[in-house]
Amino acid sequence: MSHNLHGGIDKMREIFTRYMTEKGLRKTMERYTILECVCRIGGHFDVEMLRSRLEDDNFHVSRSSVYNTLELLLNANLIVRHQFSAQQVEYELKNAAATHHHVICDYCGRIGEVKNDKVKINADYRIPRFTQEYHILYIYGMCSKCKFRLMKASKKK
Repeated sequence: MSHNLHGGIDKMREIFTRYMTEKGLRKTMERYTILECVCRIGGHFDVEMLRSRLEDDNFHVSRSSVYNTLELLLNANLIVRHQFSAQQVEYELKNAAATHHHVICDYCGRIGEVKNDKVKINADYRIPRFTQEYHILYIYGMCSKCKFRLMKASKKK
């Protein structure tokens, strides 16, 4: 584990502990283990991937415990939930989500990331009676593989 990642996990544990204390919630090893696993994944993950990683670490936890802990992490403002399609829900560390935008293919469901410097958003835009902390942009369309497949299919006709 790199020093930077370890420092990030420590900071996240501190925020999570503060949140649970404020809400009068129990601070269990299970909740902290799930948080640390989320931090190690770093990128996008779904519930099944998270459970699989926990199992790989020989940490057995129920699906409901994972969902409940993810809700706590969402409410503590440590992760964000992405609803890329009706069926596809993924999560990501809030810090990571704020560094890129998402492109989603409507045809195959592939999700890509675009770094902020490629897509310019007016971050100085002021919204009345609202303080912006971060933003996430979803761009829906067709990926190059699907476009190529569609063009290839139309030439055969």
